[in-house]
Order: sequence, then C-alpha cells, then structure tokens
Amino acid sequence: MSCAESPPSALLEGIAQFNRGEYFKQHETLELLWRAEQRDIRYLYQGILQIGVAFHHLRKLNHHGTIYMLTRGPNYLRPFAPVCQRVDVQALLDDAAAARREVERLGRDRLAEFDWTLAVKVRLVG
Repeated sequence: MSCAESPPSALLEGIAQFNRGEYFKQHETLELLWRAEQRDIRYLYQGILQIGVAFHHLRKLNHHGTIYMLTRGPNYLRPFAPVCQRVDVQALLDDAAAARREVERLGRDRLAEFDWTLAVKVRLVG
C-alpha cells in the first residue's frame, strides 16, 4: 500500500469539500482520483467518497442509499486503518458507524430528524 505517501492534492481538496458538506463536489473530485489510481490505495479514496455520498443521500432523505453507502464505504476503508496518507481512517470508521446507528434508529419515517452534528468529518493527522 501507499499509506506512507503524502496525500495527493486532489485527496486534500476532496476532503475539504467533504468537510464543508459539499458532498456532490467531493464525489466528483475523489472519483477522478479514484479512477486515475491503479494501486490499491484507490480504495481509500473510494471509501471516503462513498461515505460522503451517504450524506448526500441523507440530505435527500434517501434511507436506503444512506445505509448502503455507510455500509459499503467503510468496507473499503478498513484495510487502511488506523491512518493512511494522513487520513485518520479509524476515526472515520468510528464516526461513520455512529452515524449509521443513528440513521437506523430513526428509520425511514424520521430521517429528517437526523442530528447533523453527527455528520462525519475526515480528519488529518500529522
């Protein structure tokens, strides 16, 4: 893997967009990075992208899409924990799991009540 490498500028831009709640933009940015990368590190980018897409679905009150992406994204991220390319992958996994539990608790009918303070942020270390 390439976890010791510095994060590419497109990853940093995608993370900034993600953390600003620009979930559609982060998808576009990280998808270009993910598709261009041939090594397995591409799955780090894909996992972050998919967690962001989950929150895009959540904004649209799409329960199934939210749960699906909060399940699928972490599956891509787990091999990169705890830290990869300065991304605190373990914190991202933990926060995504907490958000998923809340979405599951609310269910389809109460999704609009989601507490957006639980929205995941991608943290960088080092």
